[in-house]
Amino acid sequence: MPKISFQTTPAVANNSALLKEELKQQLGLKESDIIYFNIEKKSIDARNRNIKINLTISYSVNEELLLEKIHFNYKDVSSAPQNCYIIGAGPGGLFAALRCIELGIKPIIIERGKNVRERRRDLANINKNHLVNPESNYCFGEGGAGTYSDGKLYTRSNKRGDITKVLKLLVYHGASNEILFETHPHIGTNKLPQLIENIRNTILTFGGEIHFDSKLIDFHVKQNKIISIKVNTNNTVYEYAISNLILATGHSARDIYELFYLKKILIEAKPFAMGVRVEHPQELIDSIQYHCSSKAEVIQKRNNLPAANYSLVHQVNNYGVYSFCMCPGGIIAPCATSAEQVVTNGWSPSKRNNPYANSGIVVGLTEKDFLNYKQFGPLSGLKLQEAFEKNAWLAGGKTQTAPAQALSDFVSNKTSALLPKCSYQPGVKAVDMHDVLGSNITVSLREGFKMFGSKLKGFITNEALIVGVESRTSTPVRIPRDKENFRHPEINNLIPCGEGAGYAGGIMSAAMDGEACANALLINNIF
Repeated sequence: MPKISFQTTPAVANNSALLKEELKQQLGLKESDIIYFNIEKKSIDARNRNIKINLTISYSVNEELLLEKIHFNYKDVSSAPQNCYIIGAGPGGLFAALRCIELGIKPIIIERGKNVRERRRDLANINKNHLVNPESNYCFGEGGAGTYSDGKLYTRSNKRGDITKVLKLLVYHGASNEILFETHPHIGTNKLPQLIENIRNTILTFGGEIHFDSKLIDFHVKQNKIISIKVNTNNTVYEYAISNLILATGHSARDIYELFYLKKILIEAKPFAMGVRVEHPQELIDSIQYHCSSKAEVIQKRNNLPAANYSLVHQVNNYGVYSFCMCPGGIIAPCATSAEQVVTNGWSPSKRNNPYANSGIVVGLTEKDFLNYKQFGPLSGLKLQEAFEKNAWLAGGKTQTAPAQALSDFVSNKTSALLPKCSYQPGVKAVDMHDVLGSNITVSLREGFKMFGSKLKGFITNEALIVGVESRTSTPVRIPRDKENFRHPEINNLIPCGEGAGYAGGIMSAAMDGEACANALLINNIF
């Protein structure tokens, strides 16, 4: 199938009729020729005021273009002789389950939280009433943290698995086919719940099991194998004999790390990042990134361009300061998983049409920063993370109100007399963020923001707000596994998976890791 790559204007790229005419001109076709086409790649070149769209398009002339239909060979595993218990129904667990079905293995998912529809009530309770359900929140429940964390699908983990297959799986379950060609594909938090339900239906239709409101509370090890697990389902404890276990509990399941530590099973402290959410008016970010000199120009360019984003990184005294999970046209969300903590994250709807842009701006921490908690061994980073989150809770007034400071005031070390409007629904409270973050992170963030302001003119302003804390960028604990067969070095039938084990950082990498962990079941023959 022939392909062509070229640049065009945003107006042409977003209009099928105009794009057909552009293709005809690019290919030197006659006016009477009929062209069929499919976009394979699409990206924005916004380096200059005259913004262009890069396109790679497959096409055919005077003959209909035959496109491959997305199909997966799922098998009925309801009576399969082999099964696999999967702890966690986030991206890692769900994609491990889908792969198990392809392999003829029955997946049995144990999920501590609720399904996506019932979960919404608990999210509303956090936002409106400041009440955190420790089992059902933005991090726990069907789809995991991925369900309510924007749905960004770009990843640098292109060697971990088949990115295209994961994207096709998402399209198969309801995502727009635009994610197959966009450089920075995105689904949107408003559309993810239905997609997650569709994945659940596939798993159940082909004979898998999913148990909600079911929390792993203990397991029994014998001769280097987990032989049974104890699960609390609606306040009743059940014990299940198992032959293997994929552990995909996500980065916030702290009780799992505590359980491993109590049982003296090998886990390790690992680096993680800590910082804040910064929120700007989206119009300001559009103006900066699209080189606009007036509000009218912003409006004109946004007719054919998405809400602008940014990606920033700088080194400050051997600490990396960088943007994380940038959400154009988005909302800051309360992501605490227990009462005495404040945790922020961000998400965007599919249209990215909210008036604010937010991003995590975080500082990379290493084990030398955990020394005050060294008595906790592999949990030292976790205890530091907990301390920051409690600082934020105390500073906000012992509710889900988040501590905040106007950005320019923070950089200048001034107290904010006024705070700009903010999308964070539980509300914000003006504080000196140094008191929440401590000197090390505060100094690093201030210097990082100054550098970002030199790259993006107008970025440092009191129209922008920093909100704390952004603490769940990744897990501070790694559950080790063998590089080849994925087994835990001490527990032969345990396969640590995804973000919670320290091997992923987002929907795509967690999904690919879930598939790889399911493949490892056959590699190890642990049934």
